Amino acid sequence: MKLEEMKELIQALSESDVDKFEYKDDDFSVKLSKKKERVLAAPELAVPPVPAAAPAPQNTPEALPEVKEAEGNAVTAPLVGTFYAAPSEGADPFVQVGDTVTKGQIIGIVEAMKLMNEVESEFEGTVVSIPVHNGDIVEYGEPLVIIR
Repeated sequence: MKLEEMKELIQALSESDVDKFEYKDDDFSVKLSKKKERVLAAPELAVPPVPAAAPAPQNTPEALPEVKEAEGNAVTAPLVGTFYAAPSEGADPFVQVGDTVTKGQIIGIVEAMKLMNEVESEFEGTVVSIPVHNGDIVEYGEPLVIIR
């Protein structure tokens, strides 16, 4: 099985309702599975009504301003896996905020099933944001680097 076929298989599994997949032939075998969150329904309990709360005093501090997402072109995760910002532990990251990148330049690595997949920039420009951290689990299509 080729790397691209493996990526497509992982992507298809992550987007489907299937929890496990196993394939075996004479030369190759693969087992894929994913964990789903289990939501347990809590039993309904009789709860007495709660009286309405008093209005908050007007001299409370203002709410924190919302953090605005960086605008630009997003280089996204090609598959589900672990994001690595550097080629090895202790090495300098591939890119940092403020760096100028070219199309085809490696911006990170996504590890899936012990395979290291280099992520290349699809855009030219300046890195304005890196919304994920080294070692974060990323989903397919999740923004890794924002370039303007």
